[in-house]
Amino acid sequence: MNEKIEKKLRELPNKSGVYIMHARDGEVIYVGKAKNLKNRVSSYFNNSQKGAKVWAMVDKVDWFEYIITPSELDAFTLENNLIKKYQPFYNILLKDSKTFPYIKINLSENYPRFQVTRRVEKDGAKYFGPFLAGVSAGFILDFLNKFFKLRNCKHSLQKPLKRECINYQMGLCLAPCTNKITKDDYLKNVFKAIDFLKGDDEFVSQKLNEQMKNYAETENFEKAIEVRHTLSMIKKLKNQSIANLPKTANKDIIAYITNDITSAIAIITLRNGRILGMQSFSIIDPSLTSGEVVENFVISYYENAIVPDEIITNAKLENEQILQEMLNKKVKFICAPKGINFKLLKMAEENAQEHIDKNITRDKQKYDSTVGAIISLKDKLNLKHVPKRMECYDISHISGTNRVASMVVFKNGEAKKSDYRKMKIKTFEGNDDFKSLQEVLTRRFVRLKKQDGESFKEKPDLLVIDGGKGQLSSCLEILKQFKLENEIEIISLAKQIEEVFVPNKSEPILLDKREAPLKLLQRIRDEAHRFAITFHKQTRNKNMFHSPLDEISGIGQHKKKLLLDAFLDVETIKNCSFEDLTSVHGISSRDAQNIIKYFKNNNI
Repeated sequence: MNEKIEKKLRELPNKSGVYIMHARDGEVIYVGKAKNLKNRVSSYFNNSQKGAKVWAMVDKVDWFEYIITPSELDAFTLENNLIKKYQPFYNILLKDSKTFPYIKINLSENYPRFQVTRRVEKDGAKYFGPFLAGVSAGFILDFLNKFFKLRNCKHSLQKPLKRECINYQMGLCLAPCTNKITKDDYLKNVFKAIDFLKGDDEFVSQKLNEQMKNYAETENFEKAIEVRHTLSMIKKLKNQSIANLPKTANKDIIAYITNDITSAIAIITLRNGRILGMQSFSIIDPSLTSGEVVENFVISYYENAIVPDEIITNAKLENEQILQEMLNKKVKFICAPKGINFKLLKMAEENAQEHIDKNITRDKQKYDSTVGAIISLKDKLNLKHVPKRMECYDISHISGTNRVASMVVFKNGEAKKSDYRKMKIKTFEGNDDFKSLQEVLTRRFVRLKKQDGESFKEKPDLLVIDGGKGQLSSCLEILKQFKLENEIEIISLAKQIEEVFVPNKSEPILLDKREAPLKLLQRIRDEAHRFAITFHKQTRNKNMFHSPLDEISGIGQHKKKLLLDAFLDVETIKNCSFEDLTSVHGISSRDAQNIIKYFKNNNI
């Protein structure tokens, strides 16, 4: 324990609040909450018995800070907000995990329609799901629309349309869009579909069996097979029912298993008396008790999932009332289940243990190639900070034409594709990669300064430039122009023998080709190259079909086609008189004036 931590521990108050653990480079690695800040934070650094995960995290802490809150609920809320802001490595972060589909219907719509969504919102709509265990939400949605003849269009239907779409003609829709059915009758079908999603499938199964029999008798075997496939899917849903549970039972079973080094949570989702499926998550959270881990998981998981009526868990929870307030629902927490709930919890525990057994090697490999790689990269390149956010830039063109650039972002060693950006080179003509990189970085740092655009608001820790010493020097000039050379580090990676160049050092650094740091640099460099080439091809293909007519105000694709059909080529159109142009049906006097003015002003 260093002097900074010892001094800070003496200052801690006996009040509720949030504590923020920092590594030596200032990076936030863990955010926690406490009823009593002094007791909780001190327990991390004293000699009391703690798990290996806690010691591993504490070993990386260089200093911490804390924020006092008026209440425990405020501490929960602030902790959640800070985790979203900093995305610390040791906190539970589920926002990038796979989200499963739901079927949604908003009964406040004019003639409601069902749709598939992966985002559960507090918008007053009904959500059914998630669909996890081999049951396709898309297939169920398609079946509902066809069987109950419901609309799948996006029209608001505030007023009737002029005519029906092809679905009505094919007998797949009741055409509420043209008032072929009253709203009350349409809603009857909607509520039958809702009953089916809730588990009442007897009516549907009976009708489908009748359909299959009729198709078979008329030797329409293709249709009979389609119906049989639908019945099979419904049977799969029905087989997931739990015999001892009522059809109204909605609960999640959450089991936490740890061996002090590796941990996992398995969650079984049960809706309307049926098991919809099971998910497992690797957990890094070094909280001091299993109850805290599960509480943190619950807050993170239900940000994008339906909150059930009951949550059954094998952890002792100490903040049930606060969890209910944060979930905005009176959830019943069962921590010592009996009967069928006990059996379900054992099933979840077995799945969590299996996840640990199967994924311990995979999780270590992922850590080594991502977070482990950036930590190692800091040491091998003697960087000031762990490069948590890396940005790589590449230029693509053919002999100076269709010049484009790519910006690729890696966060914690993994691609963050939502922050990727592509740009066209605008400020000069010709083939000059140095100037191209300078233009791109200038535009990037102007956006950083203005805090303009989500991709540009966050300052990178490390810039990776595809190239050698020349590219590195030209890009370093831009960092100096913006006075960022002491805040943002920069390297270049030369392709031939994978040399790494760093500022103020004439000789390159050669990283081991078998180790993760170089492989990480190669991944981001190759990703930037791929992204740039893809954009270059798109730009080149678009320009192949580009003509001066595309630059004229008021001349879109339709009018461009009318002109080319009438005059065959741009050269003829250029020499046309006002009368010639207006003789084309669809070309107005204003269009003709714009065309003549454009060719005159641009000397084309």
